Amino acid sequence: MISIRPLLAVAVALLAALAVLLLNKRVKLRDAVSPLAALTMFAIVASMAPTVLAGGTVDLRLFEILPGIDFAFRVDALGMVFATVSSLLWIVASIYSIGYMRHLNEHAQTRFFACFAASLAAAAGGAFAANLFTLVIFYEVLSLVTYPLVYHHEDEQGWTGSRKYLVYLMGASKSVLLAALALTYSIAGSLDFVPGGLLAGVDASAPLLTVVYFCYLFGFAKAAVMPMHAWLPAAMVAPTPVSALLHAVAVVKMGVFCVLRVVFHIFGAGLVGGLGLGIATAYVVSFTIVMASIYALTRDDLKARLAYSTVSQLSYIVLGAVLLSPVGMVGGIIHIAAHAFSKITLFFCAGSIYCASGKRNISDMAGIGRRLPWTMGAFFVGSLSMIGVPPTAGFISKWYLALGSVEAGETPFLIVLLASSVLNAAYFLPISYVAFFGTEAQESPATVREIPMLTVPLVATAILSVAMGIFPDYFLALAERVVR
Repeated sequence: MISIRPLLAVAVALLAALAVLLLNKRVKLRDAVSPLAALTMFAIVASMAPTVLAGGTVDLRLFEILPGIDFAFRVDALGMVFATVSSLLWIVASIYSIGYMRHLNEHAQTRFFACFAASLAAAAGGAFAANLFTLVIFYEVLSLVTYPLVYHHEDEQGWTGSRKYLVYLMGASKSVLLAALALTYSIAGSLDFVPGGLLAGVDASAPLLTVVYFCYLFGFAKAAVMPMHAWLPAAMVAPTPVSALLHAVAVVKMGVFCVLRVVFHIFGAGLVGGLGLGIATAYVVSFTIVMASIYALTRDDLKARLAYSTVSQLSYIVLGAVLLSPVGMVGGIIHIAAHAFSKITLFFCAGSIYCASGKRNISDMAGIGRRLPWTMGAFFVGSLSMIGVPPTAGFISKWYLALGSVEAGETPFLIVLLASSVLNAAYFLPISYVAFFGTEAQESPATVREIPMLTVPLVATAILSVAMGIFPDYFLALAERVVR
């Protein structure tokens, strides 16, 4: 189906960013823009779902850049997974952000909301990209428009963290990623996404294809595969809504989404398996899964612990893809949604705790669950999903990943998944235990209480995390479309 709707989804978010800037002096109208734009964008994305679920695509070719390279959109099943998650979570994130920024009376709120909307435009553009050229354009735009969000506080920590953020992301893309694009175009004469793989059957040596593959794996640094992960914990200097954006809605999901595009539609499962790249990648991301979890165990700062958890959980998605078993690939794809719903809940809770009490460190949170029962209850639900406890979303994706490891005959990766879940429990469950059953520091009961504009969104995302665990059919159907 040829339709303008993919472009409209991007345009809605871009127009929202422009409207936010124009309404700088009219605060109430400015703040209303993002939720309205988010609802509109989600409606546009949802309107394309029936076509994609039926096995079709929604296409729009805008113009030609070079022979074999178009600036074009194509909405397929993999793109729909990413677009559904990002557009749906933008709705709750926009409401949460308004409450957070107002409560703390943050400066530069207009810049914040404009960049936030622009980042969702870049995410939608990447989700609907028809080829590597279009995808990389939006990938780079996302890095640039989120940079002001990372340095938002404009203090020494903010500038240091934002520099690392930009150096890692732009440095990787300007070196190895650009080389991978040039080599792919030279080999195939195109950068289009092709079912079964653009490079399947090309006349190129195995060493060359291997180099191209790993240039993509590490060039898409937003996927945070070690050692290209250090930017992510450094970016935690940003306000908590930005951390939620980085970890759940747009940035890191763009990274793993790009890696999945390369595995499924540039190389293809057959070529990845034939070159032995699947097993090699699985060992790399398994190392990331375990080491990031160990790092998370050592962090007292709640956002830092969540950051290293994200590094670990992102590699689940890549692991599922490179297992090259249909069940494992489905598990990797649906973990995009499962992780998003759960991790945004955890970051929302971290922000709620900070706004209500000013506390950042886990060691200072004893008894806080009795003051913030909704917040810490939602945190507990998000933690269970990260661990993989039914009936949460994380259980569904981890179940498929575990079955995929068995189906592929790779017991070591099943052990990695089980060990990682134990580590998840080790660094998440004590937080909830201490919050509800720990001895509270001397403090006036009136000083710490729930903030409704923060509590409602975080409860909503916790419910989404459970709802996906009970009703995973939509995301499973899309994932199965990808691997057919």
